[in-house]
Amino acid sequence: MVKRDYYEILGLTKSANAEEIKKAYRKVALKYHPDRNQGDKAAEEKFKEAAEAYEILSDEQKKARYDQYGHAGVDNQGGGYQGGNMEDIFRNFGDIFGGGGGGRGFDPFETFFGGGGGRSQQRTRGKRGTNLRIKVKLSLKEVAEGARKTLKVKKQIKCHTCEGSGAKDASSVGKCTVCSGSGVVRKVTNTILGQMQTTNTCYQCNGSGQQITKKCGTCNGLGVEYGEETISVDIPAGVQDGMQLSMSGKGNAGEQGGPAGDLIILVEVEKNADLEIDGQNVIYDLHISFVDAVLGTSVEVPTIDGKAKFKIPAGTQPGKIFRLTGKGLPSVNAYGRGDQLILLNVYTPTELTTDEKKLLEKLRESPNFKPKPGVKQERGFFDKVKDFFGE
Repeated sequence: MVKRDYYEILGLTKSANAEEIKKAYRKVALKYHPDRNQGDKAAEEKFKEAAEAYEILSDEQKKARYDQYGHAGVDNQGGGYQGGNMEDIFRNFGDIFGGGGGGRGFDPFETFFGGGGGRSQQRTRGKRGTNLRIKVKLSLKEVAEGARKTLKVKKQIKCHTCEGSGAKDASSVGKCTVCSGSGVVRKVTNTILGQMQTTNTCYQCNGSGQQITKKCGTCNGLGVEYGEETISVDIPAGVQDGMQLSMSGKGNAGEQGGPAGDLIILVEVEKNADLEIDGQNVIYDLHISFVDAVLGTSVEVPTIDGKAKFKIPAGTQPGKIFRLTGKGLPSVNAYGRGDQLILLNVYTPTELTTDEKKLLEKLRESPNFKPKPGVKQERGFFDKVKDFFGE
């Protein structure tokens, strides 16, 4: 699944300032808060999606990269939100909701709506699964058009016996003996300023308030087993070699019902036998004979979309660059399409017959085959590139 635009997620435009971004995130996060939408997986994903959008747009540097390059700009830099765990979201962004900071004992839902029964009773049990990284190879045509890939990923999946709970059966899950089911442990410390109380997630149950009394015999209480999952991913047109795409929740399954990690997809563009990639442009080296360069000709060249014909005027000099507009690669941010640049090379034969040599000897004496004063030969493509960049 391709990520949605971060501004769209928060209902903003690119001109939004820091305060507007903060207010928009607060509004969306409250709408899809897990305590308001208990058991609604779609709302939970939108809650995480909003946290990811805010994590990028609230940081000036990450926002600038995103505005310029889109998701590719922040994913490549490791800027995307990597948590995926509700506790991580509350810890990192709890200050947005007001109240006592973003610590593990903080309850943003309770701060807004009052009452008990907040996150302490609804914490995710278990340990979050780790992220997975895989490599996907794309042809040049797939880069140009986008592609849907079906991947078979070997990873940790939910245990088929206990459905990921880690328990032998429903009666094998009881109240945690350390936190008495609250999910948190409180510690009182005497200081020179008096007694101070700190609240932390229970180390025994990881905040779930529950404890397994009899483990599943298949997974030994972990809730996961090694298996394989078939995943379909839509890769947008215009991705570049080395870009990373992220699929939330498609990594290794979490232990004892914890959330799954993410699947990080590394894009590798396969070498093309004819065309070379240069940003959004593609380059083709065309070799023609000396006679064709002198007299002109019509040639057929390979492009991403198939064969294309164009004319070479008589008297074209070696190093001439022809441009096929719009025959390059699209931008991953949908900002137009590049061109195909054709670099002309004139082939000089190395073996001649006696008659061919005699013919060329006659042509050598012709004034038309002598360099004209003031006429400069076309310079090579890479020389022109150096000139452009001032090297």
